[in-house]
Amino acid sequence: MQYLFSNYRIKNCNLKNRIVMPGLASFLIEDDGSITDKTVEHYRLRAAGGPAMVIMEACAVSPEGIVSPHQARIYDDRFVEGLHKIATAIKSEGSIPAVQIHHGGRQTSSKVIKQLPVAPSPLPCPTIRGDVKPLATGEIEEIVQKFGDATTRAIEAGFELIEIHGAHGYLVNQFLSRFSNIREDRYGGDIAGRTRFAEEIVKELRNRVGKDFPISFKISAMEFVKDGLDIEESIEILKILQNAGMDVVQVSAGNDATPEWICQPMFMKKACLADFAGEIKKALDVPVMTVGRINDPLIANEIIKNGTADLVCIGRGLLADPEMPKKAIEGRLDDIRTCIACNTCMESIFRRGRIECLVNPALGREKEMAFHLAKTQKKVMVVGAGPGGLNVAWVAARRGHDVHLFEKQTQVGGQLIVGSITNFKKELLNLIRFQKRQIERFGVKCHINHEVTANTLKTQAPDIVILATGSVPSFPPVAGIDKEIVISVNEALNSGQQKIEKAVVIGGGPTGCEVALHLSENGCQVTIVEMLPKIGAPLESITKQLLIRKLKDNNVEIRTGSKLIRVEDNGAVVAGEDDTQVFIEASKVVAAVGSKPDNRLYKQIKSLGYEIHQIGDCLEPRSAKAAIYEGGVLGRSI
Repeated sequence: MQYLFSNYRIKNCNLKNRIVMPGLASFLIEDDGSITDKTVEHYRLRAAGGPAMVIMEACAVSPEGIVSPHQARIYDDRFVEGLHKIATAIKSEGSIPAVQIHHGGRQTSSKVIKQLPVAPSPLPCPTIRGDVKPLATGEIEEIVQKFGDATTRAIEAGFELIEIHGAHGYLVNQFLSRFSNIREDRYGGDIAGRTRFAEEIVKELRNRVGKDFPISFKISAMEFVKDGLDIEESIEILKILQNAGMDVVQVSAGNDATPEWICQPMFMKKACLADFAGEIKKALDVPVMTVGRINDPLIANEIIKNGTADLVCIGRGLLADPEMPKKAIEGRLDDIRTCIACNTCMESIFRRGRIECLVNPALGREKEMAFHLAKTQKKVMVVGAGPGGLNVAWVAARRGHDVHLFEKQTQVGGQLIVGSITNFKKELLNLIRFQKRQIERFGVKCHINHEVTANTLKTQAPDIVILATGSVPSFPPVAGIDKEIVISVNEALNSGQQKIEKAVVIGGGPTGCEVALHLSENGCQVTIVEMLPKIGAPLESITKQLLIRKLKDNNVEIRTGSKLIRVEDNGAVVAGEDDTQVFIEASKVVAAVGSKPDNRLYKQIKSLGYEIHQIGDCLEPRSAKAAIYEGGVLGRSI
């Protein structure tokens, strides 16, 4: 780790290591733009974990540049006090406070800003759609000044580096790219014209901050769309910005049409953007930051060692485990709660209006989920070592309880073990590894390969019983469902060397899609049968988009609006919306229609007088995220 934890200097900023937390939307900002104690605590904890620099999330430089009511703002002096609290909290923990300044341009909604979004050209955002207002020359010059005013406020608030958000399809990126800029005046056309807006912003910032204050620029070096930016153009753009006064560049990718490159799901390789950063580093004379699925300190160390980049940005990794840098430098790699790139953080922002994390239930709830020793130590019996059972066990043990964990299988992990079989979900093994390490660290007594009965409770005599017994597969009530050809998802994933030639997967939800992809990658001819009009509900949108693309690439046949009628010895009969029945030949029919609670033990012991709690699937089938959260809450409360 000597390379990752070596010192570095950018202008007047002395960095104690090479780890930077990039700007990530927290959704912990109030609707009026105010910053609460919860927001400050979020940033303080990330800084306390040991990164050299924490870049506060994108702050809007103008009211029409906001992309969400929960976005941070810096366009008025009234916001300085709250921003100062964040900068002070970051610095108090030994990290350099930085801030990202931003304008959404066309990538917002008139519902949010109460007017038409502004843009370089009359081209709507490809995802939000709707009319936009092309900016006049005078309006562009006013926005440049607003970036300058925002910088003045940022310095007053105590930030020590300013980053211009020039990536991800927002306004500055919109000017840079032919994908979104078809202007024919001095702010369009060739590279020099399209870069002029960004160049003027950099020059304005330099005039405001002086020669020794560092300015960063974040760029989508590859947009992966027709007429979008590529490495060659990005290098030319950055050379112009370097001459204008840019001191460091953060190399990202993607725009509003290619969001999978902005927040990469687990299907994409780790450090997937590092090579782009390496190409830019060779061409420029300023420090380069790389970002993109860097969730492992060992990978980060190699990036620095190889000279691919000067600094590594770890974003979601520090949401999952704020203490990652500290644990890494202490050699406690097994204690790191690794981000699994499930994009729950993104999904929760768009669907729930708050940031959440599958592996870290305390994200966004840091104060209410802080650890406190139990007032009375109790003997706690946890039955079931899946994600929920593991989490409640170590959390309760950390608080001082005497915890006994029972698992009827030969290893812990539950459904996480099955889920990790596919090539694209190996990250789940990291979550199992972390949970097992916490069990060991906090002294949970494990009883593996031990099925619990009512007699077990009488022998153990616990004060509290927590049931995390999970669920069992459901099978649709149709003729032939009991034939040998029908298998569960677990059986399909564990088929191993027994190759399945043709399969019909009944159910096109997340599990059905994943098992279909797994089978197809192993040479199986797969058909998905789904009753809904679309497959993949309720998958996170970026993950769903990539998953469906992979299914199509693997020639998986998808029959939506269809249902299983009956199972034959050599296939399945399904019917579409017009009730026309079709026979699909198959060697296996995989039931992926869900599961039902395994509450058999609860029924046996509920009348025995114990304090009993149920979490996870044994109460109601749900996600691993829900089970881990419930375990975290219960473990902190008993």
